[in-house]
Amino acid sequence: MTFQIQAVTVYGKQPGQVRTVPFDTGTLNIVTGDSRRGKSALLTIIDYCLASSDYPVKAGKVRKYVGAYAVTLAKPGQQLFVARRAPEPGNAVSTVQCVLSQAPETPPPPLEELTFATPLDTAKDILSDFCGIDRTVKVPAVARAQTIAPSIRHALYFCFQAQNEVANPDLLFHSQGEEWRPNTIRGVIPYFLGAVDPEQAALRNRLRLLRRDLSDLEAKLAQARDLGPASGQARALLTEAVEAGLLPHRDSEPTAEEVLGLLRLALDGNIRLELESRPDNDGDPLAAAIGRRAQLRRAVGQSRARIADLKRALEENDDFAGEAREQRRRLASLGLMRLSPDTSQAAQCPVCESPIASANTTVATIMHDLERLDGDLQVIGSDTPALHRQMALEEEQLQQLRAALSRSQDEINEISAGLRALQQEPDQAQRAAHVRGRVSLYLDTTAQHVSAPQVEDRRDDLQRQIAELEELLSDDTQGDRLTSYLSLISQNIRTKAAVLELDHSDTPIRLDVNRLTVVADTADGPVRLADMGSAENHLGYHVATLLSLHEWFSEHRGPVPRTLILDQPSQVYFPPDYTGEPTPQGTDLSHLLNIYRTINDTVQALDGALQVIVVEHADLADPLFRDHVVERWRYSNNQALVPPEWITEPIDDEDE
Repeated sequence: MTFQIQAVTVYGKQPGQVRTVPFDTGTLNIVTGDSRRGKSALLTIIDYCLASSDYPVKAGKVRKYVGAYAVTLAKPGQQLFVARRAPEPGNAVSTVQCVLSQAPETPPPPLEELTFATPLDTAKDILSDFCGIDRTVKVPAVARAQTIAPSIRHALYFCFQAQNEVANPDLLFHSQGEEWRPNTIRGVIPYFLGAVDPEQAALRNRLRLLRRDLSDLEAKLAQARDLGPASGQARALLTEAVEAGLLPHRDSEPTAEEVLGLLRLALDGNIRLELESRPDNDGDPLAAAIGRRAQLRRAVGQSRARIADLKRALEENDDFAGEAREQRRRLASLGLMRLSPDTSQAAQCPVCESPIASANTTVATIMHDLERLDGDLQVIGSDTPALHRQMALEEEQLQQLRAALSRSQDEINEISAGLRALQQEPDQAQRAAHVRGRVSLYLDTTAQHVSAPQVEDRRDDLQRQIAELEELLSDDTQGDRLTSYLSLISQNIRTKAAVLELDHSDTPIRLDVNRLTVVADTADGPVRLADMGSAENHLGYHVATLLSLHEWFSEHRGPVPRTLILDQPSQVYFPPDYTGEPTPQGTDLSHLLNIYRTINDTVQALDGALQVIVVEHADLADPLFRDHVVERWRYSNNQALVPPEWITEPIDDEDE
């Protein structure tokens, strides 16, 4: 079971200043008032107390005169009091909170009795638990290589509609316009709708970790291969050592085991070998390395061509074998008319077994064709495994050639770098010293690698575990469940859209969680919310969607607070500078009351399982509105969130 908001409390900066705004649970609550009376601050205060990472309360009277904020959260038999100080001067946000478990109906404690010592992350975990969120579940983040642990902060995407969101054609959910939030909302929607199986989610997270481990292991093994004695870098350094006179010229290519020994010899040997004692003194090592790379590239191309030929041969064998088997089945069906076992001349009728002399030639031909086809099939059957073996050998050789080509490129890069450096050295001795330094650095790096714990090649084990998990997850139906749930919710949105007399409500309506919007599927094509004209449509579809989602959460025990907070839905029908009077008339009044009727009908149908809090400029005389007003903050009655007696000087800042 999750919670609803029982009260919002603000503590003034002077001793004894406490102001509590109570709310009724399980029903519609309306706070109405003039501009700059603190109505919109209610949503931001609740957001701040529910472990927000920033300070969303806007500048104005509330920030100036309030020193701490608190909310009282209630669910059957339990109550949680959560308080948080305003940030200290110079700080962006307060990082500790006060979280108290209370008996139901306990009033907010005085400020001096509160201890602010709970770190923000701990407070978030406590609130998530109180909301009923399973913190062991992790869901994949959309378009990001990580997972998300759903928390109270994610649940609030479906509970708040700020003043700039409630009728926004481009944003359907709270905070959707902030960076990274759309992908986060897409990632957590399946969990809050109940489409995520916790056990399956744990398996998917383990699969993700195994794939990451396999990728890391392959990178480490590749690094180990690069530091091996036969790497391109080692061979390039060997070539430089010969050119610098540290080693004599060799006619043969050194083996992998000889490379490190020769490099060590370059450090220990005579640094002043005479250049003229080396044959091929004018040779170009870079040109030789480029020539070897060209040969390797030709070999790679030839290997690919041979593999392509083998694949074509296998395909032709498969095609011929299929046709031959089909022909043999047809001829074998005629083999019922067989030769007489006594005379070996006349064929026998397959029914009465009497001889049929005229069929001798036909039967003999059929038998000959069958024997020929059997022979062909036998030849193909023996050729195919040989072709597969040859292809495996060719593919292995291709991999070796690719590795050699990579090492050759490393060698060319190293020689090029070395030649550029050597060209800057003034004489042969300094060139040789430069090469010795590079060789020494390489040998030290290789020695550290050899002395370090060797990387265990666990690829086979990891691949086996990954395959097992993929097999277990092959029957996971999360996608099907999510599609089914969204279809049912979309039907409910359409029903509410029809009650609100919105455009396109006579066509199929769907909640598109990929685009995070509502789409009407018309005969002329899909129409997204942003493309629907009229702010009344935008408001209506926001209200219909959020109410439908909360109906689903309530009926399927979704771990989302049973509170929906709407900031000034009447803005669609009022001018921006509206001050409270006159109230809308005619069609506008009828449509606004229809919004409240739909909200109230949904709340009543859920029988206490949903609380809706609306803050409004309007103050309608209709009982549908008037009977649910819990606070009136007007200049005429001198009421506001911040009591007038707290204000010591006039200010012009706005709270909204």
